[in-house]
Amino acid sequence: MPPMTPMDTPEGAGAAPAEAVAPLLRGLAVLRRLTEAGGTLSLSDLERATGLARSTVDRVTATLSRMGYVRPDGRDVTLAPRLMELGNAYLAALRLPALLDARADALADELDESVSLAVGDRDGIRFIHQATRRRAMSLSFRIGDLLPAERTAPGPLFATEWTDADWRRWRARRAADPHDHGFPAVPPAERPAPDADFERRTARAAAEGWALDDQLIEPGLVAVSVPVRDPRTGRVACVASVVSHTSRHTAEELREALLPRLRSAVARMEDDLRTAPPPVPGAAPSGLATWTGASKQELGREFVESLARGLTVLTAFGEGRAELTLAEVARATGLARATARRALITYEYAGLVAPAPGRTFTLTPRVLSLGFPPLSRTSLPQIAQPHLAALADRVQESASLAVLSDRPAPDRGETTGPGPGADIRYTARVTPSRVMSVDITVGTRQPAYATALGRVLLADLPEPGRALGDPRPLTPYTVTDAAELARVLERVRAQGYALTDQELEEGLRSIAVPVRDGTGRAVAAVNVAMHAARRTLEACVDEILPELMETAGRIEGDLRVAGRFRRVPLT
Repeated sequence: MPPMTPMDTPEGAGAAPAEAVAPLLRGLAVLRRLTEAGGTLSLSDLERATGLARSTVDRVTATLSRMGYVRPDGRDVTLAPRLMELGNAYLAALRLPALLDARADALADELDESVSLAVGDRDGIRFIHQATRRRAMSLSFRIGDLLPAERTAPGPLFATEWTDADWRRWRARRAADPHDHGFPAVPPAERPAPDADFERRTARAAAEGWALDDQLIEPGLVAVSVPVRDPRTGRVACVASVVSHTSRHTAEELREALLPRLRSAVARMEDDLRTAPPPVPGAAPSGLATWTGASKQELGREFVESLARGLTVLTAFGEGRAELTLAEVARATGLARATARRALITYEYAGLVAPAPGRTFTLTPRVLSLGFPPLSRTSLPQIAQPHLAALADRVQESASLAVLSDRPAPDRGETTGPGPGADIRYTARVTPSRVMSVDITVGTRQPAYATALGRVLLADLPEPGRALGDPRPLTPYTVTDAAELARVLERVRAQGYALTDQELEEGLRSIAVPVRDGTGRAVAAVNVAMHAARRTLEACVDEILPELMETAGRIEGDLRVAGRFRRVPLT
């Protein structure tokens, strides 16, 4: 088994407590190894990486798959977006992303530089929000990435509040891993700086109230950081950073030009924390114990019930539920007190839960180590692809995902003419293996008015914002009359789906439904397309539409989880 990393167990934790749930520890090990590997490993590699028996790996992954946390893909296992609900529980309980991310995003727009928010995680820092700039030279870490404190700008600011025990732990970790191999998010340190360098930077940060990273992580990367303090305690709640590279700013230029504006933004963040209303507790998950029992009944020994029940404990926390007693955890999950207690003991040993005042427990930033970093870069096409594959397999027809797109000029590729919404662009597709199939490549554009995908998306827009352009007949069946198209779109809006019959191409029939984000807006559409000879229009509605709606619902569920604390790219 590989050496333990900072993601595995707390330093000096020793052997697991007798009451710890061994299957839960094994499940955490699998999730962490998948996270370290970028989200995907073969079953054989998981066996080697965790040191677990192959039969144990099979049972653990089968259980995680049942929960929707991983997805089997042949001989590989891949993290699934629903796993992000564990990290979301921590971020919701923390509240900082929800309260401060708009300020961070506005600062990034104002400065045209990347801005991040980070929290302290023992002797490291962990990112909780990223506002990035789209450039060829992109600078951003993933939400949940763990970095060694001494190689960052936020690190010295957090270290100003370290205890003697914290400093001892930091020195021990440095001695055991001087090149930072236990931090996969950063390149190894080729020439580790002496401990005294970080101690001096911390003393300076304490005196000046800000800190710099002058190419400590890697050549060319510079950052300046300012602490955001909790108005109730005066302690560092998180640290805001502006990140750039030396072709745009030197570290000294960051300090002179951008630090004053960063400080102003942080002052506004602290005002937001001061005036924020108390959190309103959301509904706790319910019926989890019943669900795990039913899954055990259905799958038998392949379902590790103690692992599933243990993981549900993390979802008991959230906004307005940052600190919970044992009784509150048991009540929220429907688990017996003894089961919830053993799970909490396991999590405390693993560093995912910490005791809080009043005999309560709270989640730690380490919960983000369970899949959040690789999943935080997931796009909508990546979310949709496995669901489209399952749909295409069930109905044995082509399935696609598309978004509205500006129409480029014919020769120059510039956006012109009818404006937004004139075209759809395919962003994900699955085509079953058969002699005659609908073969449209990802990236292909089609006029929105003549496609089921386009009509679903146009129907969701307010009527003044619908850009139909100058509809022209593509086949003898294409609807081109503006008044008739308006009636068609109103009908699509009312019934929730669109069905086109040979309007884009003779012989091509398509049915589509919207994919909605958490606000209810149709951000994409999914369809099934086929030759007109294979199914009647009635059969499309009776046989395909229910499958299509179920698929859209699954994509929407994953999108809501993945997009709760970040913007999911639509393409």
